[in-house]
Amino acid sequence: MDWTERRERLRTIIAGPRCIFPGSVFDPISTRIAEDLGFEAGMFAGSIASFTVLGAPDIIVLTLTEFAQQAFRINRAGKLPLLVDADHGYGNALNVKRTVEELETAGVAALTIEDTTLPTPYGATGATLIPIAEGVGKMKAALAGRQDERLVIVGRTSAMAMTGIGDTIARMKAYEAAGVDMLFLVGVKTRAQLDAVATTVKLPLFLGSAGAELYDLDYLSARNVRVCLQGHMPFMAAVNAVHETLKALRAGTPPADLKGIASPDLMKQVTRQTDYAKWSKEFLNAGLS
Repeated sequence: MDWTERRERLRTIIAGPRCIFPGSVFDPISTRIAEDLGFEAGMFAGSIASFTVLGAPDIIVLTLTEFAQQAFRINRAGKLPLLVDADHGYGNALNVKRTVEELETAGVAALTIEDTTLPTPYGATGATLIPIAEGVGKMKAALAGRQDERLVIVGRTSAMAMTGIGDTIARMKAYEAAGVDMLFLVGVKTRAQLDAVATTVKLPLFLGSAGAELYDLDYLSARNVRVCLQGHMPFMAAVNAVHETLKALRAGTPPADLKGIASPDLMKQVTRQTDYAKWSKEFLNAGLS
């Protein structure tokens, strides 16, 4: 498949004057819903991938192959530019290069590589960060693995919540110098924190786990933030809906009395039934009259 157009669209967004909130997606149906509702991009998080594919917590037991396969399923089902959280690149810098190669092939428009020590090593009592030099090596390996220059490589750090503003700025400057396209900050909670970083780096910014006072698109846009996550509530809502529906059925509620069920028209829309009906008529009934 040709992923060019969606990658170019994301590049235009990142180069533009405004911040967007991407839709959190996890499978073909959710990405089609986000697309139909007008989201400019989708976001597939590592945590949500672990929940969706394995039913496991976000502790890096998911493999690159499993993650890339699900990203491909999402991409082939819609046309949204897909941003993905590639965690630590599934290993060292060489693994990062391989990760970029696989995710580029799967059709993603942007991917983040972070500098957290993952998975959690034996005896660790909390999350730690790899040295900046190792992080730079990972960013350079990610860039070396890229074949399509339209693919956006994002350097990510959680240093703000772990080691403070000074270390965050040092890491952001180092990853910017390494040549990444964008910088992802996790755990920025105040405007003072964001202002301190935004004035020291030139690359567009990507925010995750942001503080409530930051969810102002005009403010974010003025600070060169171009993507800001709103969490991953759609998956949590889906889990709750399935739980409540099965609970009601198990308790004896008649199917006709269930609440919150997708209408037949919505199901036809998200499964693209009209397209399949057209193709069936064109290819299965060709020549019949």
